[in-house]
Amino acid sequence: MAARRIKGSSINWTALAERVPENQRPQFTNFKVKSDSYLRRVLASPEEPPKIDWAAYKSRVGVPGMVEDFQKKYEALKIPYPADTLTVQVEAQQKQATKEVQDFISASNVRIAAYEEEVAKLRALLPYGQMTMEDFRDAYPELALDPINRPTFWPHTPDEQLDYVEKTQAGEEKH
Repeated sequence: MAARRIKGSSINWTALAERVPENQRPQFTNFKVKSDSYLRRVLASPEEPPKIDWAAYKSRVGVPGMVEDFQKKYEALKIPYPADTLTVQVEAQQKQATKEVQDFISASNVRIAAYEEEVAKLRALLPYGQMTMEDFRDAYPELALDPINRPTFWPHTPDEQLDYVEKTQAGEEKH
């Protein structure tokens, strides 16, 4: 299997830089500089190794058969390009992550719609400075004082009422 030649970086540095937090920009810049220097070194090397002039070595080396032995071993040497075994796993992870992101986006859109409804209700209310007790009771029936149906004692907090039960740390009830 012939080695594939790298033509250039396959990393989208601009898209990656947009996702890097400000406090990690120096590390990102250092990483990019190192990556670019490695890429330049690879691209500076020739695609094929230089041809060896075996005849010149045969004429200079006095040991008979040594150059021929080296030539046979050199030509028999085949360094295989590593097989790509992880691309399938990475693509599966990418599909899973994309699905999770889409699920999160749809759930977030539902929450946003609910929050926008709540904000619209709050904006429709009278400002508290202009609100009367009756307006407050109409807007917040669960919080308003109701002396007829739910009489309370001053200061009208839950712990000052007759039916209040304090819970201790042990989970026991204390009256």
